[in-house]
Amino acid sequence: MKLEFTKMEGLGNDFVIIDDRETAIETTVSYPDLAVKLCDRHFGVGADGIILILPSQDHDFKFRIFNSDGSSAQMCGNGMRCVARYVYEKQIFSQKTMQVDTLAGTVVPEVLVDENGAVISVRVDMGEPVLACEKIPFQSETETAVDLPLTVGDAIFQITAVSMGNPHAVTFVDDVDAVDIKTIGPRIETHDRFPEKTNVEFIEVVSPTELKMKVWERGAGITLACGTGACASLVAAHLTGRADTRAVIHLDGGDLQIFWDKQTNHLFKEGPANYAFEGTVTLP
Repeated sequence: MKLEFTKMEGLGNDFVIIDDRETAIETTVSYPDLAVKLCDRHFGVGADGIILILPSQDHDFKFRIFNSDGSSAQMCGNGMRCVARYVYEKQIFSQKTMQVDTLAGTVVPEVLVDENGAVISVRVDMGEPVLACEKIPFQSETETAVDLPLTVGDAIFQITAVSMGNPHAVTFVDDVDAVDIKTIGPRIETHDRFPEKTNVEFIEVVSPTELKMKVWERGAGITLACGTGACASLVAAHLTGRADTRAVIHLDGGDLQIFWDKQTNHLFKEGPANYAFEGTVTLP
């Protein structure tokens, strides 16, 4: 079976995009196995994850993402921007605003174009943040976890737990470049108080409207950007009095504009989505 794919990236967070609306792939290989095969940066295409465009009866399409280790993620903000641009420019859907079915619920991306109709960025309504510990899930005696101490080995980190359809542990540091993310990230990710594991964001506050972020993603490790993580980080920064409701998030792959609309309680994320290349692989 020959499989056509498109490689895309959002701020360096890269994905293999596959249109499987005919649902033919799983007759040959499971999606988790396909993710491990394609995402290998030495023997495959190389990516942080694969994203499947699947049919839906009550949405424009289903969005399903599998990390490079084969695990499933509920949502991915950077991946959603890439998919929105893909389906719009491939004329799979003609409308600029779409209703997308994800494991985190309905997500609404909007393709932004210039006067010539060229896509310049994608804005995504990321929905409402979830702060209830039992829904994140995060094991705690408190209803929410805001600047709560988390013991990791011999160290204690103050974390704020947020779900953006997937779990996040946000911790604030004085100098994000000095953090040993390769060591600390996986220890927080797999902490037994996060029964479904967690993404981990390390945040340096530059100003109330400017945050610097590095991320350890659940199932992927260090990545250049994480859209849901950027949203969770703004929520944590605002709840702890460190930031306003609108901020630029500086990530290793570039910048995201995040806005928390307190009237609707929805978070909006705007940023780029770019093509890397297209190709074909042969599945065994």
